Amino acid sequence: MNIKNIRADFPILAQSIQERPLIYFDNAATSQKPQVVIDAITHYYTHLNSNVHRGAHTLAERATIAFERTRETARAFINAASVQEVIFVKGTTEGINLVAQSFGTHSIEQGDEILISEMEHHSNIVPWQILAERKGAILKVIPVSDEGELDMEAFDKLLTEKCKMLAIVHVSNALGTHNPVKQMIQKAHAVGAKVLVDGAQSSPHFEIDVQDLDCDFYTFSAHKVYGPTGIGILYGKKEILDELPPYMGGGEMIKEVTFAKTSYNELPYKFEAGTPNIGDAVAFHHAMEYVNQIGKKNIATHEEELLRYGTEKLSNIEGLTIIGRAKEKASVISFIVKGVHHYDIGMLLDSKGIAVRTGHHCTQPLMSRFGIDGTVRASFAVYNEKEEIDMFAKELAQTIDMLR
Repeated sequence: MNIKNIRADFPILAQSIQERPLIYFDNAATSQKPQVVIDAITHYYTHLNSNVHRGAHTLAERATIAFERTRETARAFINAASVQEVIFVKGTTEGINLVAQSFGTHSIEQGDEILISEMEHHSNIVPWQILAERKGAILKVIPVSDEGELDMEAFDKLLTEKCKMLAIVHVSNALGTHNPVKQMIQKAHAVGAKVLVDGAQSSPHFEIDVQDLDCDFYTFSAHKVYGPTGIGILYGKKEILDELPPYMGGGEMIKEVTFAKTSYNELPYKFEAGTPNIGDAVAFHHAMEYVNQIGKKNIATHEEELLRYGTEKLSNIEGLTIIGRAKEKASVISFIVKGVHHYDIGMLLDSKGIAVRTGHHCTQPLMSRFGIDGTVRASFAVYNEKEEIDMFAKELAQTIDMLR
């Protein structure tokens, strides 16, 4: 795998920030886009722009074919059994909200339990809190160890036959922890619970097989996988989706409407009310194909090496503490520096052309668990290089000395 050639596919990486070559280490927030994705968006609006599914003219047919091609690409990307199980959403957040509202309306009753973890992103906390308050359900939380791993003994105790939903992050955006979701899914199913997996951070890094995991729902965002913003995928098992009520009402999700009664469309359209984000959905096909061409195994190998190398480099900096040292991790390094605020570090690194993320990373309960208000987070992608980590470590050490 030639990283120089891969970097050449991403035009944004060639620019300078503050008169320094850009070093982009904020990939857990959003990844950069290859030229093929950028070109696909332009091509759609230049040559294909039309609403999908309902038109009888040539542009509508072409747009529909391109749109549905992405659905099939996404099906293969996560190894779903059918395109009927692949629903277009705005992103992971909408995917979780769709399940919380639709599944919650159908299946959650007063006294039922919903199980999440202490490391969840706010988007996998707040929808379940809203549902629990509305339905009188009980929200339980799996604790996290000092290393940043789930307490599996506590999980076993918290998981009871009252649990109707386990909503769990596959890879932590704040710590990089790779959770044992397959094992957790098996245990949840044994007590009759359904499982939603937040795949926002796992989908860019390694192979996903929803049939092997046997999860009931899996959701991820295109913009983490080198695709556009504002589009994502919710996978759900067909037999479950068939039973659930629609998330929103409007055009496309209907079969027939009268003032007396409305009948709903077949899957997946039952959950896709209104005009979708067609252009970005079409471009998402090219992002997934780009990843497929490089190969998820090649990406994982490269990123694991970056993680190992970066962890070693940062561990040598005096006063720096890495938050999250799970045995199984994705390419994320979060850290704090004694006596120095994370925001100040981020601002000074930006002045040197280095983009990192600072703050609580939409995981305030997790930050509270570690007794901190935030971290500096460096997250790596396929186009990052060891030389960038060398420069980052050098500039970080100088920045810390300056702030002290």
